[in-house]
Amino acid sequence: MAGATRRTGIVGGGIVGVALARALSARGDQVTVLEKESRLSRHQTGHNSGVVHAGLYYKPGSLKATLCAAGRVSIREFCEEKGLPYREVGKLVVAVDESELPALAEIERRSLENGVPDLTRIDDLKRLREIEPHVAGVAAVHSPHTAVVDYASITEAMAQDVRAAGGQVRLGHEVTGMTLENGRVRVVTPVSEGVFDRVIVCAGLQSDVVARFVGADPSPKILPFRGEYWELAPERTDLVKGMIYPVPDPRFPFLGVHFTRGVYDNVHVGPNAVPALAREGYNWLQWSVKDTLESLRWPGAWPLAKQHWRMGVDEISGSLIKPLYFQKARRFIPELRSSDLAHKHGAGVRAQAWGRGGELLDDFAVDQVGPVTLLRNAPSPAATSSLAIAEYVIDHYLEAPRTASPAKKKTATVPTPPPGAAGASPGASGRVGPAAPPAASVAQASTAAKAAG
Repeated sequence: MAGATRRTGIVGGGIVGVALARALSARGDQVTVLEKESRLSRHQTGHNSGVVHAGLYYKPGSLKATLCAAGRVSIREFCEEKGLPYREVGKLVVAVDESELPALAEIERRSLENGVPDLTRIDDLKRLREIEPHVAGVAAVHSPHTAVVDYASITEAMAQDVRAAGGQVRLGHEVTGMTLENGRVRVVTPVSEGVFDRVIVCAGLQSDVVARFVGADPSPKILPFRGEYWELAPERTDLVKGMIYPVPDPRFPFLGVHFTRGVYDNVHVGPNAVPALAREGYNWLQWSVKDTLESLRWPGAWPLAKQHWRMGVDEISGSLIKPLYFQKARRFIPELRSSDLAHKHGAGVRAQAWGRGGELLDDFAVDQVGPVTLLRNAPSPAATSSLAIAEYVIDHYLEAPRTASPAKKKTATVPTPPPGAAGASPGASGRVGPAAPPAASVAQASTAAKAAG
């Protein structure tokens, strides 16, 4: 668009959408962010543990691994530039017994291959307790530079950069329709209507809903999973110095209950992972018949339930029965008392993408329909990687020359194994990265890798 200012719309005011808006504003685009809530970071960005991940778990060569490595550096530099808190409290991933040692060794291998800085393996309890005095376990890997931040504050600072560059951030603008018109995009909200040269959709929990406006493939669909946190009583926060994480079960894209000292020195325990009864269902009383029926009618629902029903029962039981949740946490800190879990400290709802065959997508996934680019799956470490994701999407989707028809999706498609199989991929129902990215190989989505950070 030589000689003209490109009008770019961003749907979604979470950290990834605002990071994209900031990067495009800096390139001279006239950017407008459309956010349905009354403030930014209302959902996933504002309801997480605030961890800046170092890249321990991700399959080497995947987009997660590559963008996390770049993103953690960018986030640290951004916090330094803006005077925002950034605390390297460190993370221990602990094997509580010998049965977990093979999985711990795989995490160590991935960490080293991913270039996690100053990672160390620890094989004796004395050394473990020099780092975390109250922990129990037989071995661990230690990432001393894993950090915590306030992602909502980071997002607000990014939004200020957008405004300073002449962009707009429109709150209370829920996108209710999009149509393609002569190579441009008409976007409709209840209070406005506008035409853009291109639109990037970063709608998180609503990403599949917005994708349908432009006729994108219904798959992957979003399955909302709620993660609930308990907060340690203030007088017992000395039980945790930094972060204490379990060795994750490779069958699931969730970490399991862990301990995190936050950027403001509170210590929370969690999250678990229970199916939410609404896309924005932050407790058991928030439910949507429409959202629940849509999930139950999805072709992947019953394969997923058949494969993982025991995990579902276990997680739901822990959500409803505090002693069960407490027992999971106590494995890592034997001194923990039930009364130390003072109160539930909110919850977050994760936008978990899943395919028609019941497979849970693990890596980042992007679709493109003409001038509309859709982030279909942006799980953890998306917040850590947000600035790097913005550069990646711009370089490989927005600025790269198009060789396909505008009506085609610019994606890479990989075959679909049975749900739960090793190396399970998004298959025909999910796309990961461009067809031939020069900067990073495209990883197949795998439930064998941890997706929660």
